[in-house]
Amino acid sequence: MSDDGPLRQQGVGEADDLERLWTPHRMAYIRGENKPDDASSGACPFCRVPGLPDDEGLVVHRGELAFVVLNLYPYSPGHLMVCPYRHVADYTETTDAEAAEIADLTRTAMRTVRAASRAAGFNVGMNQGAVAGAGIAAHLHQHVVPRWPGDQNFMPIIGRTKTLPELLGDTRALLAGAWGDA
Repeated sequence: MSDDGPLRQQGVGEADDLERLWTPHRMAYIRGENKPDDASSGACPFCRVPGLPDDEGLVVHRGELAFVVLNLYPYSPGHLMVCPYRHVADYTETTDAEAAEIADLTRTAMRTVRAASRAAGFNVGMNQGAVAGAGIAAHLHQHVVPRWPGDQNFMPIIGRTKTLPELLGDTRALLAGAWGDA
């Protein structure tokens, strides 16, 4: 702070008295980094992640037909995704066994996050197709988004910024260590 009040970033144009919260790390998402160039399994990050060590791929748990991974661009801390290993786009294309394991992993993910971080609620769902908001429409993934009272304060609404209290690698280690204990 200066003697005249808080310092403000002066942008091009007229001053608007808004403070700026810079989040340059979000440019990777805006630029579409890590998004597949095409719909093939070779270009799909959800097909590549299982081939990485768990800590590098942010994998929390591996099942027989599906796995649980932290979202690289989370809506809230502990935002997980449950993905089948098989490169399939639509929920109706899953086998009965895949659908059952996705459901079981989703339930265990909720129990684990609730026990590890006292989440008060969850948003759970799939965005089917690009028009429905799927960032990677070619590979099915179910979001498990933990929620807490007051978690959607002014930061994302006015500040257009999401805050995360710890590094993704630390969150992955916490949840992987607690997996199935709840």
